[in-house]
Amino acid sequence: MSNILRRFEKNLTAIEHPKDKTTWNVAGILKNQNAFYRFDVRDMFLLPEGNFAQKGSTKTQAQKMVFEFKDKWLIIDIEELHKYLKKNKVTKVYINKLLNELDWNIVIKK
Repeated sequence: MSNILRRFEKNLTAIEHPKDKTTWNVAGILKNQNAFYRFDVRDMFLLPEGNFAQKGSTKTQAQKMVFEFKDKWLIIDIEELHKYLKKNKVTKVYINKLLNELDWNIVIKK
């Protein structure tokens, strides 16, 4: 299990892991929430120009995508993200813009 996954799981209850290889990493209920979700939790990687990035797929079975920052976790809704990508005909987006453009975002302070 990756370090990022261990760190993120501290924010969940009713934790489940996939039994087979799949497009989500962990499922559970966010503390102080009441819905059970499948999460895509992966480390971001550094692009050649020095920006951090994370890849995603429109074929994912995850329902939420998780981004880790020094002081917080950002969770976005994948279905809403896919609609945004299709509507705006883009394949590359920036977190700051998504925070303003998407409705379903959760920020959890560390």
